[in-house]
Amino acid sequence: MGKAGGDETYFQRSSLFWVTVITLSFGYYTWVIFWPEAIPYQSLGPLGPFTQYLLEHHHTLLHSWYWLAWLIHVGESLYAIVLCKPRDPNVVALLQILMW
Repeated sequence: MGKAGGDETYFQRSSLFWVTVITLSFGYYTWVIFWPEAIPYQSLGPLGPFTQYLLEHHHTLLHSWYWLAWLIHVGESLYAIVLCKPRDPNVVALLQILMW
């Protein structure tokens, strides 16, 4: 975590809870979009029939929202890098690594 001049914190570590929830949600969403035949709908409780209904009746909408969610998250991360660049020289090194 970085420190500002007046001992002000401007970088905060994300909560492990939210990192886990978002990772598992994206994983499940990816599974639903690309491998719907491999999902054990009966074993998922109420989430199974709901997912099956969405796939059968709103597949195009699910597919579009999947790519929109990825686009938003990638845009959000790039925006965070741009905002942090003036404050942290390590971000400049990260950008150089990503560009290679």
